[in-house]
Amino acid sequence: MELKNAIIIGGSGGIGRAFIEYLKNKHRNIHIHATYNQRKPDSFTKQCHWHRVDLTEQKHIEHFCDQIDDVDLCINAAGILHDDQHGPEKSTRQIESEYFLKCMSINALPTLMLARYLEPHFKHKQPAVFATVSARVGSIGENYLGGWYSYRASKAALNMILKTLSIEWKRKLPNVSVAALHPGTTDTDLSRPFSKNVKPDHLFAPEKSVHYMMQVIESLQPDKSGQFWSFDGEILPW
Repeated sequence: MELKNAIIIGGSGGIGRAFIEYLKNKHRNIHIHATYNQRKPDSFTKQCHWHRVDLTEQKHIEHFCDQIDDVDLCINAAGILHDDQHGPEKSTRQIESEYFLKCMSINALPTLMLARYLEPHFKHKQPAVFATVSARVGSIGENYLGGWYSYRASKAALNMILKTLSIEWKRKLPNVSVAALHPGTTDTDLSRPFSKNVKPDHLFAPEKSVHYMMQVIESLQPDKSGQFWSFDGEILPW
């Protein structure tokens, strides 16, 4: 797949920046639109144009998408697992409605809003991919340990959004592959507080995780749209 125009949502994060590095190294003529929330990253490639976008604001997403031309690849790498006051819940006693809704507003809803406003930009009929970084703990079928209510629920909601979108776009945009991606346990600010018990060979640098996920992305065809993929190419249960 030769890419000309790509979008990386959450480009200032560890996985997002690794996606940008991968794309600009592999596709010399690519034009990348990347988003950040607070502090604009130092420009590390002329191929990347930065946009400040609050992903919890529908108008921000609409305005961002209005600035985009045709799209070959969109990857949403933004997400939340914890903040300064909250971490993954171990029991219902720790549930707070405000934090639960915050997880939903960052982990699930932006993908749906991006799909709404980017749909016209995928009508070029060339093979394209619309993907979001999900998480294996969002799989209902593989939930044997419990806990992490807000994170699990928001990623499960994200997965349902992507599955449903793939059905709609199969009719409207048969050239687009829609995918949920599990990156593995990756050494980023998001997962670092919870990775101390992870075996070193199971903890990926962002560059390694992105290399694996891009292998999956580059193998996608429209007939494979609507799947939940692990970094190693395994199809995960919803």
